[in-house]
Amino acid sequence: MLPELALHKTCNSCVATEPMERKRKKEVKSSHHLYESEISNDSDVHQKFVCLHLPNGNSNNYGYLTWEWAHGLRGYSYPLIFASIYKALQLLAKDDVQLLIWVPRLAQAVLAAFADVKLYSLVQHLENAETAKCVYFCQLCSWFTWYSCTRTLTNTMETLLTIFALSYYPIKGSKMGSSCKYLALIALAVVIRPTAVIPWIPLVFSHFLQEERKADFILHHCIPVGLVTVGTSLIIDRVFFGEWVLVQLNFLKFNVLQNLGTRYGSHPWHWYFTQGLPVILGTHLPFFIHGCVLAPKRYRLFLVTVIWTVLVYSTLSHKEFRFIYPVLPFCMFFCGYSLKRLKTWKKPAASFLLLSSVLPALYTGLIHQRGALDVVSHVQQLCESSHRAQAFVFFMMPCHSTPFYSHVHCPLRMRFLECPPDLTGNESYIDEADAFYSNPLDWLNKEFYNDTLLPSHLIFFSVLEQEISSFLALRGYEKTATVFHTHVPEGRVGSHIYVYRKKTEMNHNGRSVSRLKT
Repeated sequence: MLPELALHKTCNSCVATEPMERKRKKEVKSSHHLYESEISNDSDVHQKFVCLHLPNGNSNNYGYLTWEWAHGLRGYSYPLIFASIYKALQLLAKDDVQLLIWVPRLAQAVLAAFADVKLYSLVQHLENAETAKCVYFCQLCSWFTWYSCTRTLTNTMETLLTIFALSYYPIKGSKMGSSCKYLALIALAVVIRPTAVIPWIPLVFSHFLQEERKADFILHHCIPVGLVTVGTSLIIDRVFFGEWVLVQLNFLKFNVLQNLGTRYGSHPWHWYFTQGLPVILGTHLPFFIHGCVLAPKRYRLFLVTVIWTVLVYSTLSHKEFRFIYPVLPFCMFFCGYSLKRLKTWKKPAASFLLLSSVLPALYTGLIHQRGALDVVSHVQQLCESSHRAQAFVFFMMPCHSTPFYSHVHCPLRMRFLECPPDLTGNESYIDEADAFYSNPLDWLNKEFYNDTLLPSHLIFFSVLEQEISSFLALRGYEKTATVFHTHVPEGRVGSHIYVYRKKTEMNHNGRSVSRLKT
């Protein structure tokens, strides 16, 4: 199941048609800084680190801006949060690389903890303290929540805002209902990730039907909240893009209307029902089904929301587990309701949930595909080397397999294999990563035809080593580090990551030139 999971422990969402020779770096002006345009193949990896690369660049005058920012598919509202954190650390002279890595995670963790408390409070008002404890327990035991809640994915923030909004949703029996508050939170979620509107369509429609003063609901709540939120987002993006850009519309065009996300993988329509939802629920699945049967009629709206959301996402060819993360809190409500009704079997069932969730949570969070993060520590050491100016690191891996400047925190020369989509309709288009993997040895010989162009360090998965061994030997590279990555290698992803460094060379006078140390 882990290969299919493909959760790649490294960055939400977020076109180039240059030929296969080395592409010129396109500079994009943003907040008076120049960035290089980059892309990603792995959406999960891409989003998490892009959300950090962008603010890192805004705060430190260097970074790597991905292609979707150049094409207006992503807004600056969400990264601005992390940019503010980075800038504060810089002003306090505390912008140590470890703080830059951990502070965003800690901030996300605090929000996630607050969201869990809001979920508990909501269920307590709707039902009672006992049911609230059961729902809270199920939420804390969810392995996918453990895995995702501290990641800087837009899907994570979308899920947290969904919980906050749900706590103010005027469902029957709730004493905390507030139309303005829940609509504002929905609007904020949509600004961050436009697809956040999907789970809320049945909920807002149900609220609209129950409203006696429907015109007032639209004119005095929906429209003002929408205008203020979208207007603020437009102004923020206008400042950074330098022009008026409605990123939410561009996002929907790319991912829904044009369905270009299929370039990054496609699955059958039933995938979310047969694999996606069962996997993220894990051992909670039987409790979810049992809770759906037992729950009172007034909570059927939550079940409709889950089914509706999964159905809508099923119409899109490109599918990922994180896309349906926002329905997990709704599912936890039914799981908790089931656990509460088990009575004499409650303690054994709770023990089963806890034990069966801890292992996958710890494994996916601490072990599975950890090499993508660990290998960057080797790269970061180059920042403190006296040879930093001569260092050139090349990641020969599926694009965005690792973090970039957000985890290195110095203007080190680095490059990775690019894989942007083609928006011109060129059916014969092949991105750089695919061109490389079609014949790695031939690509390397053509790309680095002159020894002066050679990187000082090469980083790649173990599955590639044998195929390019002749290039490594001929060009004088030696292995300096082996980093564990995963127990389940698949395709282009190997079990380990290798770091190769160019050996000592001789200058024209026959003197040894100092080697670059990792």
